Amino acid sequence: MAYTFLKSFLTPILMLLFRPKVSGLRNVPNVGPVIIASNHLSFSDSIFMPLVVPRKVTFMAKSEYFTSPGIKGFIKKLTFIALGQVPVDRSGGRRSEAAIKTGLALLAEDNCIGIYPEGTRSPDGRLYKGRTGIARMAIDSGAPIVPVAMFNTAEIQPTGQIVPKVRRVEMVFGEPMTFTGDSSDLQHLRAVTDQIMQAIAEISHQEYVDMYASDAKVALAQEARERDGEQKN
Repeated sequence: MAYTFLKSFLTPILMLLFRPKVSGLRNVPNVGPVIIASNHLSFSDSIFMPLVVPRKVTFMAKSEYFTSPGIKGFIKKLTFIALGQVPVDRSGGRRSEAAIKTGLALLAEDNCIGIYPEGTRSPDGRLYKGRTGIARMAIDSGAPIVPVAMFNTAEIQPTGQIVPKVRRVEMVFGEPMTFTGDSSDLQHLRAVTDQIMQAIAEISHQEYVDMYASDAKVALAQEARERDGEQKN
């Protein structure tokens, strides 16, 4: 109910302000399980993309978003629930396994789930290496994957900015992809994930970087610290 109310309330406002330009939406099936795999440039990706998809899109969000203390944390929790997001622990190991099982359970109930294969927002607008959990979910569920490219969302709402800038947002939905094979074969999972990332790169026109975005963020932070140190010296 919260998702339906929020979408009904936000749709006319955001459509008027940000005038979404959308192509390929017919590639998202109206019924049955489906995984929408998107590049990730901004928090607003999780608002604009579900806005144009006719059916409910469920994202698996970091559990920390639902457990922050105080009134601010409570409001954040309600917001994520209203956006159709479910909490999962993505910190690795058995916890990541639980996240995959959550995704498979949602797909078994014919849900449409949204996934950012990079695992986190791109720190510099480039497209980074995908995590293999999406490949396993696609193989084990048999659900098609629809690659999606988001444009301009990093300019609309840069990291850390609460109030978005009013600019036109664009989305391109690619052709559905289906995968089979042995989901316990790590090499096969990597190959499938790389195919998904290649499909996103082809429609997003982003430069692809063969490393995880989380590692890139660490490297960029280290470079920033070294620059600060040189300036002080």
